[in-house]
Amino acid sequence: MAWLRSLSVQVLVALAAGLAVGTAAGMGGDAVHQAVGGVEALGGLWLNALRMTVVPLIFCVLVTGIAQMADAAATGRLAARALVWFAGLLLLSALLSLGIVGLTLDLWPVSAEAAQALRAGAQAPAIGAQTAPDFAAWLRGLAPANPIAAAAEDAVLPIVVFAVFTGFALTRLPDGRGRPLLDVIGALGDAMILIVRWVLLAAPIGVFALGLGVGMRAGVGAAGVLAQYVVITSLAGLAVTLVAYALGPFVGRARLNLWARATAPVMAAAFATQSSLACLPAMIERTRDVLGAPAKVANLVLPLAVAIFRMTSPAVNLAACLFVAAVMGIEPTPLQYAGAVAVALAVSVGSVGLPGQVSFIVSVAPICLALGLPIDLLPILLAVEVVPDIFRTLGNVTGDMAVTTILAREKASEVEPTQA
Repeated sequence: MAWLRSLSVQVLVALAAGLAVGTAAGMGGDAVHQAVGGVEALGGLWLNALRMTVVPLIFCVLVTGIAQMADAAATGRLAARALVWFAGLLLLSALLSLGIVGLTLDLWPVSAEAAQALRAGAQAPAIGAQTAPDFAAWLRGLAPANPIAAAAEDAVLPIVVFAVFTGFALTRLPDGRGRPLLDVIGALGDAMILIVRWVLLAAPIGVFALGLGVGMRAGVGAAGVLAQYVVITSLAGLAVTLVAYALGPFVGRARLNLWARATAPVMAAAFATQSSLACLPAMIERTRDVLGAPAKVANLVLPLAVAIFRMTSPAVNLAACLFVAAVMGIEPTPLQYAGAVAVALAVSVGSVGLPGQVSFIVSVAPICLALGLPIDLLPILLAVEVVPDIFRTLGNVTGDMAVTTILAREKASEVEPTQA
């Protein structure tokens, strides 16, 4: 069957098999435990292979993504206004997630026993008590005195700041002098993505090896924690989807029956493909023919949205990181939350267009690092990302169509007085 060839399905099956075999191995003797430890080392090797690409990939995709945004803003007022809507909705997505996930975890906390077992199973490093950083020191640290040292120390927020400035600066150099360097950085980013794809080819093996250790130490309790993760991250994606869906009729002034008729087939395609790009032709057709958006607006805004806008990205990525914090028993400081939101907004732009498994690592790992969290749990969470990814795509395509509808209404309101 075709679905068995899906990497996401293979990774999920590998995790289930690893947890089951590991749970059985936990009842064995020392020889069995040593054998599991040997296999687990293979999972550690696979995780380190992913780790080595994170920092250079973050820098490269941010520089190229920011440059793409700057180029788009220069193409005209419509594109610039679209970018303003994109930025505002991404910030709303992040803040909505912080509120909903925080409340959900208060009402439905992660079991202390299950969290401890999952930490031990994933062999996540112990983290000492955190002290609230001094605001002045945090503010000074936003601009890295030494970007290389910041990269070596996994100081993600300064790297993001450096990448954003670099991306904008390269687009402002006269006579296109920044284009050759952008091409080099883009090529390096593509090379990192290729490496991640190679590493992900071995994801079923790596996740099985890691799941083996989790199952041996955490037992069947790990499955319950992972199910809770799926529910919480899916809830964050669903909340953003509902907000995006409401924007069309309430802000874009689309008639509710037309809005439902326009979005229904697009959302069905999003559910089936989990790809905003694959839904682009349907989005353009339904927005123009059913909602009546001018071709000029739909043909510019929707491809731009697919290229640089993922409305659910900050929400679901932050939800994943807040869940990791809950498992680790860490309460980030307000400044860390602020940094995590900034990183979430930046990487949501830079990681658009990447394959699902690649974008998960690129998007979630930097936010974890900004919150002072280890990323050792991420490969396990990647294995159950299939369901949250559906809600990611549903929210993204709905948000794309909502912004297009809003801009079409604004365009019409500008033209009508002139015609009158």
